[in-house]
Amino acid sequence: MSFRKKAAILLMVIGPGLITSNIDNDAGGIATYSIAGAHFGYAFLWTLLPITVALIVVQEMCARMGVVTGKGLADLIRENYGIRITFWLMVFLFLTDLGNTAAEFSGLAASLELFGVSKYISVPLGAVFIWLLVVKGTYILFERIFLVVCLAYFTYIVSAIMAKPDWTQVAIAAVKPSFYMDSSYLSMLVGIVGTTIAPWMLFYLQSAVVEKKIKKNQYWATRVDVIIGSIMTNVVAFFIIVACGATLFKAGIRIRGAEDAALALAPFAGKYATALFAIGLANASLFSACILPLATSYYICEAMGWEAGVDRNFKEAPQFLGIYTALIVLGVLIILIPGVPLISVMWISQVINGVMLPFVLIFVLYLINKSDLMNEYVNSSLYNSIAWSTVGIVMALTVAMLVTMFL
Repeated sequence: MSFRKKAAILLMVIGPGLITSNIDNDAGGIATYSIAGAHFGYAFLWTLLPITVALIVVQEMCARMGVVTGKGLADLIRENYGIRITFWLMVFLFLTDLGNTAAEFSGLAASLELFGVSKYISVPLGAVFIWLLVVKGTYILFERIFLVVCLAYFTYIVSAIMAKPDWTQVAIAAVKPSFYMDSSYLSMLVGIVGTTIAPWMLFYLQSAVVEKKIKKNQYWATRVDVIIGSIMTNVVAFFIIVACGATLFKAGIRIRGAEDAALALAPFAGKYATALFAIGLANASLFSACILPLATSYYICEAMGWEAGVDRNFKEAPQFLGIYTALIVLGVLIILIPGVPLISVMWISQVINGVMLPFVLIFVLYLINKSDLMNEYVNSSLYNSIAWSTVGIVMALTVAMLVTMFL
C-alpha cells in the first residue's frame, strides 16, 4: 500500500480515538490534575507514563472489538452475560455518568464565572448548544467539530511554559516513582487513574468505531488513532500538573479546583496564563458535557437493544435521544441548585470513575479473549498482562484508599 493511500485511510478513519481521549480531559480531570500539582507538586508526574500505556492497551481492546464484531460493548455484555447483569451495570454507570455530566456543567459554570458570567446564564446556554449539536447535527459534522476542539487543549502547554518550571526537576519527577500510604495521596492517585481511564470512554469509543463502520483492513489506522489520542491526553495532563506544581505548590497555595488554579496562576505566570487556563477549562467542560451523556445513551440503548446513533432523529431513536436529553437536563438542574458545592461534584465523580473501572475492565477482558467472538483477534499474553495488572492495581488502590480514610 502506497504512503498516499495509507494517509488517505488514516484521515478517513481518525476521530474516535482522538476525541475519546481528549474529551477525557474534562472538567473533573482538569480539576484533579490541578489539585495534584498544587498540593503534591510533581509527585504524580511519574504515574502518567504507566497510565498512558494502560490507556492505550485498554482503548485498543475496545476499538478492536468494535471493528471485529461490529457491536458496541454494552451490546456484547448483554449477549454474553445476560440482561440481568447488564441491567444493573447500566444502572450504576448511569448514576456515575449523571455525576460526571453534572461535573462538566460545574466546570463550565466555574470557568465562565472567572470572566464575570453567572452560572444561571452560562449553564443553560451551554446545555441548549450541545443539545442542538447532537439532536440536529450529523455524525460527520459532530466529529469534525470535536477534532478542531481538541486543539484548544494546547492552552495548558502554553500555561505551563509561562509558569517557568525547573525542567530538570520535572524530568526527574517524571521517571522517579514516589508513593505514600496516606488517604489524601491514595484518593488523588485513584482520582488520576479514574479520570484518565474512565468507564464511559470504553463504551463510547467502541460505539463510535462501530458507527463509523471501520473495516478490518482499516484497523491499523484505528490503532494509530487510539495511540495518538492516548499520548495527547496525558501530555496535556502532564503540563497541567507542571503548571500548578511550578507555581502554586512552591508558594504553598491550596486550591479546591481548576478555576482556583487559574486565578492563583496570575501572580506567578501572568494574567494571560490565567485566561488560557480558564478558556481550556470552559472548552473541556462544554464539549465533555456533550460527549458524556452521548456515551451513556449509546451503551444503555445497546444494552437494551434499542436504536442508537447521532444520525437518527427522535422518531427513529426515541430512547437514545430521550436518555441524552434527560442527562443534560438533570445535570443542569443539579448545578443550578443554590449553594451546590461545584468542586466536590467534580472531584467525587472522578473517584467514583476509578472505583467503577475494574468492573468494566473485567467484562472487556473476558470478551476480548473469547475465541468464538474474536477469532484470531484475541488478546496477546502481553496485552492480558498489562490489562489484568491495571485491574489489580486499581482495585488495590481503591481498597487502600478506603481503609486509610476509615482509619
